[in-house]
Amino acid sequence: MRVKRGKIGTRKRKKIHKMTKGYRGGRGNLLGIAKDSLNKGLSYAYRDRRTRKREFRRLWIARINAALKLNGSRYSRFINALKNSGAIIDRKILSDIAITDPKGFSFIVTSVASN
Repeated sequence: MRVKRGKIGTRKRKKIHKMTKGYRGGRGNLLGIAKDSLNKGLSYAYRDRRTRKREFRRLWIARINAALKLNGSRYSRFINALKNSGAIIDRKILSDIAITDPKGFSFIVTSVASN
């Protein structure tokens, strides 16, 4: 008598093939290689979601520093003065203000430096 495989295994395989759709060659078609490439891809995705946060923070700091140099100030002193003044504004917003509204940014720098 012929034995047909169960539904659970078929679902597992379909799930893996669905997630590896678009991979080149056997990475998307052959089950063992597809599993390996899927696991590797998911681990890279997990790692790089955290790396992206670091990279954006570095970008914001570089933008703020460039804008501060135009205003004759230094990044470390500005951030320290910002914390001491009690202003609740993060680096993402500061970098956006520095790019879109340079006059507003220079006002923030002078107001923080005076406190």
